[in-house]
Amino acid sequence: MTFPVVGIVGGGQLARMTLEAGIPLGVGFRVLSDGPGDSAARVAPEVTVGDYRDLDTLRAFARGCDVLTFDHEHVPAAHLRALEAEGVTLRPGAAALIHAQDKGVMRARLTELGIPCPRHRIVDGPEDVRRFAEADEGAAGWPVVLKTVRGGYDGKGVWVVRSAEAARATEDPFRAGVPVLAEELVDFTRELAAGVVRSPHGQAVAYPVVESVQVDGVCDTVIAPAPGLPEPLALHAQELALRVAKELDVTGHLAVELFETADGRLLVNELAMRPHNTGHWTQDGAVTSQFANHLRAVLDLPLGDPRPRAPWTVMTNVLGGDYPDLYPAFLHCMARDPGLKIHLYGKDVKPGRKVGHVTAFGADLDEVRERARHAADYLRGVIDE
Repeated sequence: MTFPVVGIVGGGQLARMTLEAGIPLGVGFRVLSDGPGDSAARVAPEVTVGDYRDLDTLRAFARGCDVLTFDHEHVPAAHLRALEAEGVTLRPGAAALIHAQDKGVMRARLTELGIPCPRHRIVDGPEDVRRFAEADEGAAGWPVVLKTVRGGYDGKGVWVVRSAEAARATEDPFRAGVPVLAEELVDFTRELAAGVVRSPHGQAVAYPVVESVQVDGVCDTVIAPAPGLPEPLALHAQELALRVAKELDVTGHLAVELFETADGRLLVNELAMRPHNTGHWTQDGAVTSQFANHLRAVLDLPLGDPRPRAPWTVMTNVLGGDYPDLYPAFLHCMARDPGLKIHLYGKDVKPGRKVGHVTAFGADLDEVRERARHAADYLRGVIDE
């Protein structure tokens, strides 16, 4: 029997962890990476170094792959459509991916579907921002959040302006060469994420809704399940995510990032159609990880059980700090907590860069949070005992 070959466009840590999930299945992999030192390129059995923005490079990479999936959303949409027209199987497909690539398209489609979102509109300059905040029917008011519709992540490509004067002084969003989305600044109590996986034949599974704690625009900690979330609201979040996956015809993992508002509503913030940082807890905390289920969906295999293994799982990201050599810290972390799980991405350590994550699980949330926090801080060099 010939096992299928999955091509992953992008060589980051998401591709690396997807490879890990596929090894037990005997699936073949190819990775299109920016460079030989990228996270997945260090461990993949077959690596092509090339530019994902070049259509001929993508065409050549696709030869010999049964299906292509993605580590990121940055492949030009026109290239994706061209590949599909030539018979290349993309999962998710170009028509779905555009909603993760372009925030303006995403907002328009979700609004059409009646999915709750922040108030928003595309703006073409500071005066348009002022009208959105002050003059439009149902004006959003100040402050206003400005986002480039393409290319932003981890807080990049996002600006908060608090007045018309500030909007006039903020030229950067309009210099990026892409449309700018203006949104109301939502009065939220916390950020949540609903992860679901959908296969080509329509099977879908939903993971527990999690709380995502952000620090300086970057995901710091994920708690599964979200503590104190009323069951009806948790079910509503899962139903929203499953509906979005179906309506947009998503294949693979879909992360729906949500705001929980002070008055008990849920608003969709972002979409990601790939494994996502808010789902890393599933590697150790769920029966089937987001990576394994994404791969199953890409191959149209039956999906795995998404249920948690323990009452609480906490994932904390490890960001680069002052200590470039993380390995010596293993001795302390592993001896102190034999139940701790450490995942490093094979990246050079740079301040603020995501270089790994740690996961702890158990029956007591406070204890589990402390264990994950301690390990992440020790690996980073924030603490030394």
